[in-house]
Amino acid sequence: MAKNYEMAVLIDFYGEMLTAKQRDFLEYYYNDDLSLSEIAENEGITRQGVRDAIKRAETQLQEMENKLGMAKRFEEMRKSLNDIIDYANRISDYNIRHSLSKEINDYSVGIKAAAMSLLE
Repeated sequence: MAKNYEMAVLIDFYGEMLTAKQRDFLEYYYNDDLSLSEIAENEGITRQGVRDAIKRAETQLQEMENKLGMAKRFEEMRKSLNDIIDYANRISDYNIRHSLSKEINDYSVGIKAAAMSLLE
């Protein structure tokens, strides 16, 4: 995962376990795309103070992920759901080209709908 995307996902999963200040700094930096200097100016602290707080929070998020693995599992499930959707589409295409069974079509549509609902 790219660093910014990875941090955004970790914030989503574990952000509530951080202090409000840590969470705010990470949100400003990763989600709002503010620079360290901009955050420091807005918060009335030094740029180095913001950097240190962000680095500590990043370390905490990584440690939580290493112990719990929720973000990794989420990404694996999302990939598998996309694979299921792809397989359902292939079944449907094959069915149209070869036998045109209404039941197979209905099942493949149901599988695809179920997988897509889990992705939302």
